[in-house]
Amino acid sequence: MQQTTYVRVMAATVLLAVGLTTTACGKKQAAMPPSGPPEVGVITVQTQRVALTTELSGRTAPHLIAEVRPQVGGIIKKRLFTEGSDVKAGQVLYQIDPASYEASLASARASQARAEATLGSTRLKAERYQDLVKIKAVSQQDNDDAQASLKQAEADLALAKANVETARINLAYTRIIAPISGRIGRSTVTDGALVTASQAAALATIQQLSSMYVDVTQSSAELLRLKQSLASGVMKKDSASSQARVKLLLEDGSVYPQPGSLKFSEVTVDQSTGSITLRAVFPNPNQTLLPGMFVRAVLEEGVNEQAMLVPQRGVTRNPKGDAMVMVVGAEEKVEPRVIQVVRTVGENWLVSGGLKPGDRVILEGLQKARPGTPVKAVPFGAKPAAAPGQQ
Repeated sequence: MQQTTYVRVMAATVLLAVGLTTTACGKKQAAMPPSGPPEVGVITVQTQRVALTTELSGRTAPHLIAEVRPQVGGIIKKRLFTEGSDVKAGQVLYQIDPASYEASLASARASQARAEATLGSTRLKAERYQDLVKIKAVSQQDNDDAQASLKQAEADLALAKANVETARINLAYTRIIAPISGRIGRSTVTDGALVTASQAAALATIQQLSSMYVDVTQSSAELLRLKQSLASGVMKKDSASSQARVKLLLEDGSVYPQPGSLKFSEVTVDQSTGSITLRAVFPNPNQTLLPGMFVRAVLEEGVNEQAMLVPQRGVTRNPKGDAMVMVVGAEEKVEPRVIQVVRTVGENWLVSGGLKPGDRVILEGLQKARPGTPVKAVPFGAKPAAAPGQQ
């Protein structure tokens, strides 16, 4: 009886173990994914029209700037402008004490009057001697002396007139005027200060802010590359105008609303930096731009009608440092491809060689894309296919 019970217990244990093993194997088989090549996200390379730009850093400079200095010496009697205000060309800014210059002008005019009187008397004498020498009433020497005295008197009068004009100009210079229209800064002198002619220190500075220059630097190598691309036809000018258009980014990252144009390029390369200075001009009607601001200028270089762009995430470097991508080639197998990149355009590389339109470049699943292995190419960004039996 006991032996029969033992046999039944052992049989039940064996059946339970077999059942558990069968269930586990079933679950393991159900959990195994379906076999097949791994999926990779790809983009198909196509040529497209791309406008190429270059972003360069620089600073603003006023369109016109003039440092106000005295042209005669004297004591400043009065300052006639408000610091920081707008002034007009020809507006009086300072008045130098004119007393001594008025006296000099009066003296010069008196000398002119004396020279005119002397000239009148000398001219009459010369005319009489010219008639008398014909009838031998005076000697030829006396006549020659009279004619020489006339010419000397004429020269003295011309000198007196020049002295009068000089005195008049110096008197006018006691009124220091604005040479240009614009915004005037602070005054470096006050009433009662002594100034001298053509002194080193400016009395004030006027800057014209209606237009502003932006000076930026570009490497000579980049400039040569651009010229070669334009000459070969790879790039074309985006506009019929010979002046390239320029956009401006301010210090806070905002875009300046007024577009500018490239006006000037240096003809000499800076030997210390290997760069060339470029100058663009921007309208500044609201005086948003101020002299000395740090800005970034975006220059429109041209348009590449047959550009090929590849996202940077799909480009790696081989041990030699060459740029390379993985493409899905023949028989849906992964192929490494060395490419030539020119520059970045946003988040993409501009490719000049190594790819052709229609090539499929792998962007997603690169860790599964081993050279020579088959893969399943799906458009980059597409939702991966669900496994059978999964929701």
